[in-house]
Amino acid sequence: MSLSFWLGILQQGFFFGIMVLGIYLTFRVLDYADLTVEGSFTLGAAVVSQAIVNGYNPLIGTLMAILAGAIAGTVTGLFHTKLKITPLLSGILTMTALYSINLRVMGGKANISLLRQDTLITYLQSWGLSKDAASLALGLFTITLLIFLLNYFLKTEIGLALRATGDNEQMIKSLGVNTDTAKIFGLAISNALVALAGAEVAQFNNFADVNMGIGMIVVGLASVIIGEVLYGLENFPGILISVVLGSVVYRLVIGVVLLFGLPATDLRLVSSLLVVLALASPRIKSRLKLTA
Repeated sequence: MSLSFWLGILQQGFFFGIMVLGIYLTFRVLDYADLTVEGSFTLGAAVVSQAIVNGYNPLIGTLMAILAGAIAGTVTGLFHTKLKITPLLSGILTMTALYSINLRVMGGKANISLLRQDTLITYLQSWGLSKDAASLALGLFTITLLIFLLNYFLKTEIGLALRATGDNEQMIKSLGVNTDTAKIFGLAISNALVALAGAEVAQFNNFADVNMGIGMIVVGLASVIIGEVLYGLENFPGILISVVLGSVVYRLVIGVVLLFGLPATDLRLVSSLLVVLALASPRIKSRLKLTA
């Protein structure tokens, strides 16, 4: 395997690791199955691409993408908490609406090219870095910053309330915590991170596509579960680091599978099988111990 192969694995692992951190917040911290991510990932890519094409600074465009993702997560939270729609359905409704919204953001086009446009990566290249080095630096810096911020946030009073809402909603309600606000806030942060991932992936790939978010929930869940199974860390920031490493391992598995000639059209099948295998691994381990 060449150096470029490993660089590609790390680059994609870090960029998608941003999304995995967002999914971890809802899936594990809030205990909320949120399908909004398939729309908010594309939303982040669409917003930053349209901003860059229209002459905005890519950093400003990326911040706009984060804000757009937070708004999408807030809408899902409002559907669930105020309209009493189930978590799964509220995410599906927002995700479905975002498809049309993303097309509007992209000016009715199915994709937007960022070739020959200034992006965060080209800015780093202007400092003398190669594209590979600039991409790796951007992904690593973003992941490191987010792990630091999330580790701090989840230990604050608000962060602890968020964790308690996912662990035991009835108990935390009895202590006077507004769990509706906690859920909305958690979903907003989660989808802001997912949109940030979409924004950086679009700048890495030099394009945004209206369908690029399809299957992201499976990718994210696979990465979270793989990280938990392989590393099993139980403290912050160890857990956050493990799910990011899970994203890298997931990309490595996909890369190796492609090297062996699997058609790209079968990647979704491989992703689903990885999730099933990761979920079943504790039971498989226990069965092996019993038979040993």
